[in-house]
Amino acid sequence: MRFSVYQESHIGGRKVNQDRMGYSFTRDAILLLLADGMGGHIMGEMAATIAMQTIGSLFQKQAHPMIDKPERFLEKGFLAAHNEIHRFRQLKNLPETPRTTIVACLIQNGNAYWAHCGDSRLYWMRDGHILMRTKDHSRLETLIEQGKVDPSERNTHPDRNKLFNCLGAPHAPIVELSRRASLQAGDLILLCSDGLWGVLPDHLLAQRLHEQTIVRAIPELVRTAVEIAGRQGDNATALAMMWEGNDILENSSIISTNTLPIGSIATTIQIPVDVDDENAEADLFNDEEIEKAINEIRNAIHNSTRLTNKNDK
Repeated sequence: MRFSVYQESHIGGRKVNQDRMGYSFTRDAILLLLADGMGGHIMGEMAATIAMQTIGSLFQKQAHPMIDKPERFLEKGFLAAHNEIHRFRQLKNLPETPRTTIVACLIQNGNAYWAHCGDSRLYWMRDGHILMRTKDHSRLETLIEQGKVDPSERNTHPDRNKLFNCLGAPHAPIVELSRRASLQAGDLILLCSDGLWGVLPDHLLAQRLHEQTIVRAIPELVRTAVEIAGRQGDNATALAMMWEGNDILENSSIISTNTLPIGSIATTIQIPVDVDDENAEADLFNDEEIEKAINEIRNAIHNSTRLTNKNDK
């Protein structure tokens, strides 16, 4: 595989940066992750960290060198992360469970698969055009879909921060999976938190990433979002990957996995010390419990109307 990848995050006007991002890759598979801890609840940064570590550790255990069933991996990984967040609350005896949104993308065999919970977004771009982006799991997007709110109100509507889906809520998350996307050389995958997309319009994101390399565009986009949002602005985070691009000006950002030793994994996701413990893995990935949760989720996916209020992240 040959690709370029770049990530950046800024605390914005907040006291704590609750966004987390990272990526891992083998010779034949790439995992991109971004989580946005929800500040309307306690310790959102811990929920985001736990989600990253849980899914990242599962990738490291199962990518040999590819993931057997990509969609299944994403679905089960999200549920394992949800369970780990609840276990953290129990261990710390917290009054409520920390919560986070999350978006993940798995790439192998030239195909991309992604999943998300909440309003952390993924964009798939080609030649300056957005081929697809995830749909926010928010009250506002539901109203827009029903024709009750105009799409132009996305950045100003009072319900824009009300989510009905995340990791860490009392009910199991709805893991929305993409269809398999066949990548072409030069395609871009962008993962970002609402601190970025909530300030910068989609067409600007696509334009900047088309006109500049990701190494230049991502820092500029994050900086622009923070400056526009000002002192009350949210954390702004972005992670972008260009597939098989010819990035001549900044070829130091190009990764060719053929140079990676067979059986090894490169990662920016910090994994807890005890992830190699077999019992820990069993706790993360109790198949019987997760199978039950998946069936419940599939039955409820079109009927979920419960809202999680995402106040002042």
